[in-house]
Amino acid sequence: MRIHFIAIGGSAMHNLAIALHKKGYEVTGSDDEIFEPSKTRLQQHGLLPSEYGWFPEKLNSSIEAVILGMHARSDNPELLKSQQLGLRIFSYPEYIFEQSKNKTRIVIGGSHGKTTITSMLIHVLKHCNIPFDFMVGAQLQGFDTMVQLSEAPLIVLEGDEYLSSPIDRRPKFHLYKPHIALLSGIAWDHINVFPTFEMYVEQFNLFIETIEKNGTLVYYKEDEVLQKLAHEKSHSDSLKLLPYSTPAYEINNGITYLLHENKRTALEIFGKHNLQNIEGTMQICLKLGISTLDFYSAISSFKGASKRLELINKNETTAVYKDFAHSPSKLKATVAAVKEQYPDRNVIACMELHTFSSLNPAFLNQYQHTMNDADIAFVYYNPHTIEHKKLPPISKEQVKQAFESNTLQVFTNSAELKNTLLTAPKNNTVFLLMTSGNFDGIDLDDLGNLLIAKTNVH
Repeated sequence: MRIHFIAIGGSAMHNLAIALHKKGYEVTGSDDEIFEPSKTRLQQHGLLPSEYGWFPEKLNSSIEAVILGMHARSDNPELLKSQQLGLRIFSYPEYIFEQSKNKTRIVIGGSHGKTTITSMLIHVLKHCNIPFDFMVGAQLQGFDTMVQLSEAPLIVLEGDEYLSSPIDRRPKFHLYKPHIALLSGIAWDHINVFPTFEMYVEQFNLFIETIEKNGTLVYYKEDEVLQKLAHEKSHSDSLKLLPYSTPAYEINNGITYLLHENKRTALEIFGKHNLQNIEGTMQICLKLGISTLDFYSAISSFKGASKRLELINKNETTAVYKDFAHSPSKLKATVAAVKEQYPDRNVIACMELHTFSSLNPAFLNQYQHTMNDADIAFVYYNPHTIEHKKLPPISKEQVKQAFESNTLQVFTNSAELKNTLLTAPKNNTVFLLMTSGNFDGIDLDDLGNLLIAKTNVH
């Protein structure tokens, strides 16, 4: 089987390329630029293109499938050549479905928590020695790739609502046709594609419609929008509804415990949103025949997904976490989780406005009160990023007004932000660094270690 990837360097694309290479397929690919860690990982598997650029002359009819990455343009020379040759062209999610037609498909969707819930489910299945394939949006401890494809009868898929490819404008999760689906909640995002909240919600409604006949929808019932969508489907004989909510828990000496049947299970992770994620994951596991005892035994050792409340470093008086949180709902849940876990410490929360939605003046007011649980709040954005995304400029004052937080300080210079963090009081403090980028070149791990090293200075 010969497969060619257009824009092989993407985080999802290079993982699929490696997975297919491991499966024995002949894989080639191209890209105009490839960054780390994709570059090294492709190199390790002999898949790194010998030179950057697009080479339509290298494509011919011996290629059985072309997989088109989201970062390629619709006028990409290799795409045009593939169309001219009549080659089979797939988006990333289309090809994942192609590889999982004969499997039981479990799809995890929702505006927040997708990666964590998918990771939790993968962790439990591995713990219980159940064979499965997967596709997840973060690097997982103990797994070489974010995609695994084998002859396993089960596949776990993170269901993203963003577009499939430059020539396929359907949300990715519309293509997977799950037998079991989970929705964690709905909070407006991707304003560049779904300019109104109603349009965004409709994508989740359409996703529910794609669930296979006699399938199951697991959903977070405390989300009003999701509750309404589920209620509209409650008359269906071909769809089983499994609602879940926040489980009973307690926090003692900085450790969160799940409470169930007069037992306490200590967790490696924390935060109300993560407890909800655990409860949703358990509903799927019970559906798959995993016992409650085995589930709690497995989940107790789950350390979290990469960049999801991930501990960088800590000592007796200071801790530093990093998180992918950038949308309003994720931001609010993450800050609240840290404050609840460390009620007697100062929480210094720092986030970067980095995505198209977050930098759009029309969307900014969605951030109202999202950082109020922090004792000190910093927001960073780069005006050049706004120019690059061809958005109207925003001022520091606009950002401050949008968040409506008395403690908020706004930065547009990353060196100034770093210096402010390094000179802040460290003792009895938790630092929370939240971004889908890197604050324009700040190594978060290095910064976290520096903050810990400087603990006793102030």
